[in-house]
Amino acid sequence: KTAQEAAVGFASRLGPPDVAQAIDFDSRPNVVQSFTNDRALLETAIRKSTAGGSTSLYNAIYIALSELKKIRAESTAQLRRQAIVVLSDGEDTSSLVEYDAVLDAAKRSDVLIYCIGLKSKTDFPTKGFNEADFVMRTLSQETGGRVFFVEMLTQLATVYQTIADELVSQYTIGYSPKNPKRDGAWRTIVVQVDHPDAVTRTKRGYFAPTIQ
Repeated sequence: KTAQEAAVGFASRLGPPDVAQAIDFDSRPNVVQSFTNDRALLETAIRKSTAGGSTSLYNAIYIALSELKKIRAESTAQLRRQAIVVLSDGEDTSSLVEYDAVLDAAKRSDVLIYCIGLKSKTDFPTKGFNEADFVMRTLSQETGGRVFFVEMLTQLATVYQTIADELVSQYTIGYSPKNPKRDGAWRTIVVQVDHPDAVTRTKRGYFAPTIQ
């Protein structure tokens, strides 16, 4: 219930033109609410979510990325930042999609991925837990998002608030690369700012276009 309340609070921050969907996942992902700006529908969907069974984390993220591809702006005035907020308490145990495929899809998208990992104070560093840690960090860092690890459910409201604040206070920067090759290769991006107290957080790179 605490996790649901925090997610509902996040959904309540949506502006009039913003849309969101809710995906519940255990052994398989389920889109419990398709994209809508109706906060009441989103709240109902979030409160229907349950925890239990295995975890199909990769499947859920892959489906979320695919669903976001369907949302197209009809004009520049309708352009909105796209983001996925993932709440999970462990490693993937039942996905059919491999992690490498999910990471590749994430890197090819313009979607920010924010991961919230639920940890217990009694957790011990095991191979499985470290793998989950690595997956969440990598998906977040490669897409310009952030990862949060919380030990107390009461921290979730603050984390969701932080994510909501970031999504409405970011900049989009574009540039024309000097490399003319259309080889589809991965190109690394490094963004620096001339301010001693500032830290940049951006996508790690992009895939060059290919010859059509």
